[in-house]
Amino acid sequence: MKPILVLYIVLISLSSCAQKKRPIKGETKFQKELNAEFKDATKSPLKDKDRKVFQGLDFFKFDSTYIVKATLKRTPESNWFNMKTTTSRVSKERVYGVLFFELKGKEYKLNIYQAEDLMQTEGFEDYLFLPFLDKTNGLESYGGGRYIDATIPEGNFMVIDFNEAYNPYCAYNDKYSCPIVPRVNYLETRIEAGVKVFKKN
Repeated sequence: MKPILVLYIVLISLSSCAQKKRPIKGETKFQKELNAEFKDATKSPLKDKDRKVFQGLDFFKFDSTYIVKATLKRTPESNWFNMKTTTSRVSKERVYGVLFFELKGKEYKLNIYQAEDLMQTEGFEDYLFLPFLDKTNGLESYGGGRYIDATIPEGNFMVIDFNEAYNPYCAYNDKYSCPIVPRVNYLETRIEAGVKVFKKN
């Protein structure tokens, strides 16, 4: 076979592989990492049929307005309670504290939670859970609300980045058991940041 023909076949093959391996979509590091996770068969919460055609999650456009500094009022005497989930399972949680913050000129507050089992799990000892509901639920965003991951701060302030709000796994696959967002964490406003509702094929 002529060298030029071999080179041509190699180039065609490389081009084909490059086209099949699409770049990870995302405007921010958070978005790219989440999309990469959803494409990975070992990590993705998607059903196989949805993952095979997955192009990327829909996000609200990044908006720095939705990055707020909150005052944390700890509640060390709060009792453990059984947080309901989308299945019969319950998650043993307590209110770690209350976050007070201002967003677009209005004041709001959210309870932030700590899970008893994660306190005993290596790597998650300082993990906090911030679930919330807002006026976009059931429209642009998932009807059951969204979550934000956080860690215990050293001081009495925390940064809440609503651009990193994500859907519970049960928004993609009903085999998962997801904590139901307590009604007390409803924000009387539209949070146009983070992951949008998943449109299944």
